[in-house]
Amino acid sequence: MNDQQLPHPSGLPPPLLLSRLDCDRLEALLDQAPPGLDTGGLRRELDRAEVVEPAQVPADVITMNSVIRFVDEASGEEREAALVYPRDADGRSDRISILAPVGSALLGLRVGARIAWPLPGGRSAQLRVLGLRYQPEAAGDLHR
Repeated sequence: MNDQQLPHPSGLPPPLLLSRLDCDRLEALLDQAPPGLDTGGLRRELDRAEVVEPAQVPADVITMNSVIRFVDEASGEEREAALVYPRDADGRSDRISILAPVGSALLGLRVGARIAWPLPGGRSAQLRVLGLRYQPEAAGDLHR
């Protein structure tokens, strides 16, 4: 078991790594967000992230447009979804908008990390990242 799979002793969220390209695009997205849209979660994630050049992003880190496999630890149900920009989300269950709370929480995590996924009614599910079927940086798609 690697360190990413263990809860951080401080109770803080797991560390995250972002590509400079993703960070620049997300900052522009936030700058253009309509008034009243809650972007605080994404802003906090960007503020705490370590930013590196796209070619330096390890293949096990979730970046924009990555296709993520994860499991609900309570039910054992596995899912796969792409982390996308809002314009690409289009309400499909296999796409997670970066502006959704879980999208912001997934960005920059490594395979093996755990997060709480907010559910309706104030509940949450514990999710563990199982793997990445696709990561643009690992595939050489640095300018997607």
